[in-house]
Amino acid sequence: MSPTTTSGAADQASRPRLLLIDGHSLAYRAFYALPVENFATATGQFTNAVYGFTSMLINVLRDESPDHVAVAFDVSRQSFRTEAYAEYKGNRSKSPDEFGPQVSLIKEVLAALRVPVLEKPGFEADDIIATLATQAGAAGYEVLICSGDRDTFQLVRDNVTVLYPTRGVSELSRMTPAAVEAKYGLLPERYPDLAALVGETSDNLPGIPGVGPKTAAKWIGLYGDLDGVVANADSIKGKAGQSLRDHLAQVILNRQINGLVKDVELPLTPAELRLPGWDREEVHQVFDGLEFRVLRERLFATLASPEPEAEGGFDLAAEKLTGAAVGAWLSENAAVAVGITVLGTWKAGHGDASGIAIAAPEPSPGKPGPAAFVDLVEADAEALAAVTAWLSDRSRPKVLHDAKGPLTALSDRGLAVEGIIGDTALAAYLCLPDQRSYDLADLTVRHLGRQLKAEEVPANQQLTLDMDDSGPDEADLAMVRARAVIDLWGALQSDLAERNAAGLLTDVELPLLGVLRTMEHHGIAIDQDALGDLDSYFAAAVADAGKQAFEAIGKEINLGSPKQLQVVLFDELDMPKTKRTKTGYTTDAEALADLFAKTEHPFLAHLLRHRDATKLRQTVEGLLKAIGDDGRIHTTYLQTIAATGRLSSTEPNLQNIPVRTEEGRRIRETFVVGPGFECLLTADYSQIEMRIMAHLSQDEGLIEAFRSGEDLHRFVGSRVFSVEPADVTAEMRSKIKAMSYGLAYGLSAFGLSRQLNIPVDEAKTLMDDYFDRFGGVRDYLHGVVDEARRTGYTETILGRRRYLPDLVSDNRQRREMAERMALNAPIQGSAADIVKVAMLAVEEKLREQGLRSRMLLQVHDELVLEVWPGEREQVEALVREGMAGAAELNVPLDVSVGVGQSWHEAAH
Repeated sequence: MSPTTTSGAADQASRPRLLLIDGHSLAYRAFYALPVENFATATGQFTNAVYGFTSMLINVLRDESPDHVAVAFDVSRQSFRTEAYAEYKGNRSKSPDEFGPQVSLIKEVLAALRVPVLEKPGFEADDIIATLATQAGAAGYEVLICSGDRDTFQLVRDNVTVLYPTRGVSELSRMTPAAVEAKYGLLPERYPDLAALVGETSDNLPGIPGVGPKTAAKWIGLYGDLDGVVANADSIKGKAGQSLRDHLAQVILNRQINGLVKDVELPLTPAELRLPGWDREEVHQVFDGLEFRVLRERLFATLASPEPEAEGGFDLAAEKLTGAAVGAWLSENAAVAVGITVLGTWKAGHGDASGIAIAAPEPSPGKPGPAAFVDLVEADAEALAAVTAWLSDRSRPKVLHDAKGPLTALSDRGLAVEGIIGDTALAAYLCLPDQRSYDLADLTVRHLGRQLKAEEVPANQQLTLDMDDSGPDEADLAMVRARAVIDLWGALQSDLAERNAAGLLTDVELPLLGVLRTMEHHGIAIDQDALGDLDSYFAAAVADAGKQAFEAIGKEINLGSPKQLQVVLFDELDMPKTKRTKTGYTTDAEALADLFAKTEHPFLAHLLRHRDATKLRQTVEGLLKAIGDDGRIHTTYLQTIAATGRLSSTEPNLQNIPVRTEEGRRIRETFVVGPGFECLLTADYSQIEMRIMAHLSQDEGLIEAFRSGEDLHRFVGSRVFSVEPADVTAEMRSKIKAMSYGLAYGLSAFGLSRQLNIPVDEAKTLMDDYFDRFGGVRDYLHGVVDEARRTGYTETILGRRRYLPDLVSDNRQRREMAERMALNAPIQGSAADIVKVAMLAVEEKLREQGLRSRMLLQVHDELVLEVWPGEREQVEALVREGMAGAAELNVPLDVSVGVGQSWHEAAH
């Protein structure tokens, strides 16, 4: 390589690099590149444009490594161009409803990444970009413009490149001077001349009829520029020349409009667009709200963090111990609270532990904290005895992260653990229940400002261990994680206190760990033969429904293909159009059910049956795969998924077994009492959410309804419709039931009208009449939102908080969704808390009374127990007592109990 080339490369590398992004242009492309129906948060906020834009941004920042960045947005469609030509962009339809609110979300992402956003009333984003590109180019910058607007091609120079999306926002073409010339046959600065002649459909600028890019480029090449073409218009022969002369005024207007303004007055100069480094905590908050877990991981993995957190790990005085050294180390270092990490495997109530790492806090600032590792497989009797005694000593405080699995692994190795004072995953969840991830490494960076990366350990010799060239082994890393756990626990104490969550952790969530571990370990028995027969039955039902669907339309199609269904439904059968999506008209279950109600077409009947049978068969297939060697199904319960505090079930999800259809109930029939036990017992709360509503609202009418013993919905219906309870019809009761539960979820008059298939005016009248009779409910619903907006959070009966910053958001859709959450969270969260307290009470009573009956499942408001022979009456009594006494409300907590040989038979 010549010295000249080397110098040139060095000059290029030393030049500042400015990235300018056309915000609306890329957001639109992202919106249409990703199916809107596939990108939405649990709250209903669509995020496809935000996801695509953010993904594109991460890729460009990674690939181009700019040190200066800005994103320009249009303020509105009104600009000096629309003043000059009212039809400018007049052909563009209104933005989709799903798109508008996402622009503000994109700006939130940019704010978290500390990327400057620029807007200017009366101008377009392209004008801002042109101004900055011109200024930066003159100052010696290398400029990259990311835009889907071809008008930016006029800015391309040797030091200005346009990154033009060619496929959604995932593929960008580099438009250099050579690339523009190769595509259009002229220099970039002449591109607006060509566009003036041929027009620009997207901007509603008409071109010269019969004149295409090649002819226009030839004229410009012949006469130098557009001015030359105009000056020589009379000498241009043929139909094209005449067409030019006929439309000369439009061509001149086009050129006035498509020229970008390069001297817009802006608040920031290129030098002030240097990226200061993104705000990790704000990124967490924004990405949590958007539920962008994978995208956040990509961001953290792709872009170096600007925070000092990337510099430090953990200093340990670490040892691998065996024999008498184990007991000595524990005596010396483990009297205070320590962090524990377990090596091993665990899943669905079973596991095995191969090693345990223990770390104590730093004895003094700057002094490495002690850490030890004991190999539980190879350890001698003396080491195991010391570990066993220490683990079972409840006076020795211990902290773990996501403790249920590790405790299961230790238990299956015969090691009981007492004295657990903290679980850092549960603690972080109680502090920030809307987070999507409670990974230890993520929390360590977030709360400690330190990285938990394996590759950092040997780099600065933080571990005093023998390490070969391959780096630290699992034991080394386990000790680092144990140290992170205890340090994180210390950092979370102030957050727990500030959020009033310490009591919930100590009194509810931590004790529940043991209950859930036991339930997972027991599992529930399954009649495998009956489940296999169901699989065959649903397989036949799928085939039969498919066959009848094909006969109804006279041909076979892929019933799972939205495109093929669209052709059949809307083209061939000419059915009413459903909601339009990017890929056509939606064929989701709700839309098809609505279509069937309107048309009663047999094809839809068989299609819906096909879908239902397919879902049921998938459920059965999942259950068959989950049956363990003991003939039982062992689910895994999760405490940190639902922001309201409800437990979740996974692998398989036993909280999602259908119960409202006869065929769904057939699945529950296959869950049976296990050998040696007498029966299954189910117990659940009757109308617990409405009882909590009565308690929280203090509405005298609702309280009276529950205290009277009258059927709730019949009692409320009699008040609303001004009739005697005996005269409340089934239709009246159904309407009241739908509204009573819907109010707790922010149901609107429109929503109620759709749910009950009645006019909106009738739904509004029904709601008004309801609130006239139950004013306390109305006042509570209004007050809880106002209070949450004032404090920033909602609170359950036990003090569980859910923080809702979107209550003051400028984004209407997010704000309204937060308001619905504020209505729902105290009620659903209180119900979840009550059920958890009930589980603790039932488990304690079973243990106190020395019973062999055991709790197997929790399904929202329902508990399922397996009853030992001779214990049925005692178990029923203690379950009723434990559940009814789980909370003191102004209305009684009514408990329904049933028994039977199967889960279905035990229902009530």
